[in-house]
Amino acid sequence: MDFYCWVAAGRRRTSCRASVLIAWAGLALPLFATAPLHADDLGGVLPSVRSRAVYRALPRPPGLPTDIELEEAGAIIGNIALEAQDVFDSSDPMDDSTLFRLANRLHVSTLPHTIESQLLFAPGSRYSGHALAESERILRSSRYLYDARIRPVAYHDGVVDIEVRSRDVWTLTPGFSFGRSGGRNTAGFELEELNLLGLGSELSIAATSGVDRDSKTLIYRDRQLIGSWWGLSAELAENSDGHAHALALEQPFYALDARRAGGVVIEDDDRVDPLYDLGKVVRQFRTQQKLAAVYGGWSAGLRDGWTQRWRAGLRYDESNFSALPDAPTGFAAPPDRKLAYPFIGYERLQDAYVTTRNRDQIERTEDFCVGWRFAAELGWADRAFGSDRSALITSASLSKGLDLTPRQSLMLGGALSGRIEQSDLVNGLASASARYYFHQSDRRLLFTTFEVDATSRLDPERQMLLGGDNGLRGYPLRYQAGEGRFLFTAEQRWFSNWYPFRLFNVGAAAFFDMGRTWGDNPTGTPSLGLLKDVGVGLRLGNSRSASGNVLHIDVARPLDGDGSISGVQFLVETKARF
Repeated sequence: MDFYCWVAAGRRRTSCRASVLIAWAGLALPLFATAPLHADDLGGVLPSVRSRAVYRALPRPPGLPTDIELEEAGAIIGNIALEAQDVFDSSDPMDDSTLFRLANRLHVSTLPHTIESQLLFAPGSRYSGHALAESERILRSSRYLYDARIRPVAYHDGVVDIEVRSRDVWTLTPGFSFGRSGGRNTAGFELEELNLLGLGSELSIAATSGVDRDSKTLIYRDRQLIGSWWGLSAELAENSDGHAHALALEQPFYALDARRAGGVVIEDDDRVDPLYDLGKVVRQFRTQQKLAAVYGGWSAGLRDGWTQRWRAGLRYDESNFSALPDAPTGFAAPPDRKLAYPFIGYERLQDAYVTTRNRDQIERTEDFCVGWRFAAELGWADRAFGSDRSALITSASLSKGLDLTPRQSLMLGGALSGRIEQSDLVNGLASASARYYFHQSDRRLLFTTFEVDATSRLDPERQMLLGGDNGLRGYPLRYQAGEGRFLFTAEQRWFSNWYPFRLFNVGAAAFFDMGRTWGDNPTGTPSLGLLKDVGVGLRLGNSRSASGNVLHIDVARPLDGDGSISGVQFLVETKARF
């Protein structure tokens, strides 16, 4: 019997963290009786658990014109009223307790300026229903807000007043990490603040022992530096096998109508990389990687429901490899690689979004792009630019969402990337995926996904892996390797009305996973063919904290594989999705 514990956080993967709110739950057990989930705290106008699959916008006051009527009348935005709610609503008797009132007093609320700086409208600007809807989506993408709603509330003399309603979550998260895999214990501690001083910036200090390395990490991120749309990200990690330093200053295309983007990115990474076979490390080598990029972007903005964007810049990507002192005789590290090249990119996306609840989250508002989205990039590396080879570097992606019926949705996506060297595709990767959702009732949803990946002459330090850490939950992590893989998952999801300690929304799932790899495995063991597993799991939706969205607690049984693996796998992980 094996035990896995993971937490995915942005670009890094650390071990599983127990939030301080979980500790609160244990302390509060004698003090609070669990109660059914009531209507959402944003004014009580959102659906209760008894009508959970439906998203309801905040109602407009009677007699207020529609968006189209306001836009055609040339209405001007007047007063913008911010209604920011605490983590716990003291006006609700269910939230009015000593512990929750103390939590509100200790919590540093999001500053009004932090909210205002993310709005795509201001007093004196022309009214746009699109700007209100997109501002909602921008605010909801902030981890320090549980939800956000924007609506017009009054119209007089050509002026329309706006209400912006939001609710904070607890953002200071001290926690411990724990885990066991293959006889190895993992542990660590992290102190994370995701809304520093109410400014929306992130500061994190961590000491963790992971699967591949032990790390001491300091991270700072501010996606709106000094109230602008420029974002700053800095990461310093001192690891048991090296270090990882990264710095980025970027202004993205933050909205569909944004006209400019640009940035500078610098990374320096020194680490020991493993190659896996049947979940065990079979080879290791040192990797020293340096990356630098500078780019700019421009766009004509949103036109007739579509946005087109261009990017151009310079990129430097150098990787040096060396064998470790204890490497077996005859083992050769991958060859070094240096790529320096100008690049140009293009993106075209459709303004088509749907808003729903209880699809990939529990009792949270979710935004899905169902329009077309296409992106491509071309770069040319040459010795004249400092590269060690000539290569055409390419990447492209395409996605589309479909509402098949009022209850059924399908999300499709595909991507291609690689380098063309001497007419051959090197480090090529082609991926495709389909995600299907069927709302059987307000409390039940059938979810299926199919993913397939194929490679062409991958760089030697990369592996195409399949195992417990990327979807095949009944098997050890990084269990199978090959030139390609596919994974199919069918999952029956349930959403309960249980709201323990008024901290967590509870769901459950029964699942079946099936996948396999194919092609050459350079590390040894050939593909074991089709691998399947079944399992059940508990889901805890974190409604009061910014630390992760859904906690997964799964028990999975493998139906195939070799005799060395356990008959039962336990997994605990925090994911962005159900």
